[in-house]
Amino acid sequence: QVQLVESGGGSVQAGGSLRLSCAGTRFSSNSSCMAWFRQAPGKEREGVAGIHRGRGSTYYADSVKGRFNISQDNAKVTVFLQMDSLKPEDTAIYYCAAAYVPFCDSWARYNYWGQGTQVTVAS
Repeated sequence: QVQLVESGGGSVQAGGSLRLSCAGTRFSSNSSCMAWFRQAPGKEREGVAGIHRGRGSTYYADSVKGRFNISQDNAKVTVFLQMDSLKPEDTAIYYCAAAYVPFCDSWARYNYWGQGTQVTVAS
């Protein structure tokens, strides 16, 4: 069973940057995706960015394109989410997730989850 452990998060002023990390273990195949979701108070959880562990292809929600960057280390164990030009509306709990899917923007198909980490952006 895939296990995901997140780190990073915290509080920052608008316009600032944060980086999240997620270590994923016990994958049975590189034909899989890791992604970041977020859930703000009173809102549904949404997919933010995903990366295919085998191909390295990346996917982004329109709301974060040009500001967020997802990447992985050479060992394909840890995925990073670099968040720049943060806005107050980026405030949410961010979750790392994984799935054995060919396209990483198949947001509804993610079935492995981390514990979540809080990101707060002050105006």
